[in-house]
Amino acid sequence: MTGSSRYDGLAKSFGTDMKRRDFIVAFVGATAMPLGSPHLACAQQPKMPLIGFLHSASPEPFRHLAEALLKGLSDSGFVIGRDAAIEYRWAQGQYERLPELASDLVRLNVDVIVSMGGAPAIAAAKAATSTIPIVFTSGRDPVAMGLVPSLNRPGGNITGIVVLAAQMESKRLGLLREMVPKAALTAVLLNPRNQDNAQVQFNDIAEMARSSGQRIQIFQASTDHEIDAAFARMAEMRAEALLVAADPSFNNRRDRIIALVAQHKIPAIYEQREFALAGGLASYGTNLADSYRLAAIYIARILKGEKPSDLPVMQSTKFEFVINLKTAKTLGLEISPTLLATADEAIE
Repeated sequence: MTGSSRYDGLAKSFGTDMKRRDFIVAFVGATAMPLGSPHLACAQQPKMPLIGFLHSASPEPFRHLAEALLKGLSDSGFVIGRDAAIEYRWAQGQYERLPELASDLVRLNVDVIVSMGGAPAIAAAKAATSTIPIVFTSGRDPVAMGLVPSLNRPGGNITGIVVLAAQMESKRLGLLREMVPKAALTAVLLNPRNQDNAQVQFNDIAEMARSSGQRIQIFQASTDHEIDAAFARMAEMRAEALLVAADPSFNNRRDRIIALVAQHKIPAIYEQREFALAGGLASYGTNLADSYRLAAIYIARILKGEKPSDLPVMQSTKFEFVINLKTAKTLGLEISPTLLATADEAIE
């Protein structure tokens, strides 16, 4: 389902498009990351705490974040294979598999579930159990999502870390405009399958477009084929800048998107610094490794006996603005000294 429409009058049609499901993909199986051997650890030390790891994406693009979680656990006294074991469940971008994967972790009687990779994974974990503690990382307000009644008193069996990724699109658009001030048309790539997340992003972008008078074109894409088609359409419409909205599915396709951006020579901004490191023009967003570290601290506290209901939802406040000056030079862009001074990192 790849589509594009003008910003004007788009809000009504967007809500309808977000409910469509035009394809079904086969599940290729949950892949266990080679970060230790959870099955062996369980067999050798059956009394060790067992952590269930649920993620909506695939292992490889998130390997460094999973390792940040393991380091956070180690720093908190839980070395995997010695003090605890872990079972990984990766949906590989197939959100419809998340409920089954979450239920599988419940059947294993894990001591705590850490749910990452967006709202669908968190919702699946919450629906699967009301007793096993859940620690999440969320790019949206968990109160608005109905996950917890309040940040200070989450109650029930769930708590976690808020990274506020979905609400940062207007900030990224502003930075992109500063880098490409003469862009007549700015494209935005959204994933409609992550419906609630995309709706929040759309609202944020729409408000920015109204207040700035910026001409915005929304492109919806979920699969490789749809993403390819979206970029072809951007080229036809001569988009001069691109915002890739924060979404685990796009993070999962980082190399593909970076290659398409380079092919079409379009300045683009992303959420994760890994995009800038891979050749993207810039990124602005929460340091996700820090949010995974904070999640590890909560997992450890729960394994030591604390209750999720007593652990306030934390907000990760470590943001990073990264500019790839090599890419800017390739694109013929001159980054102003003022903007460059606000960057946390400049890649040369």
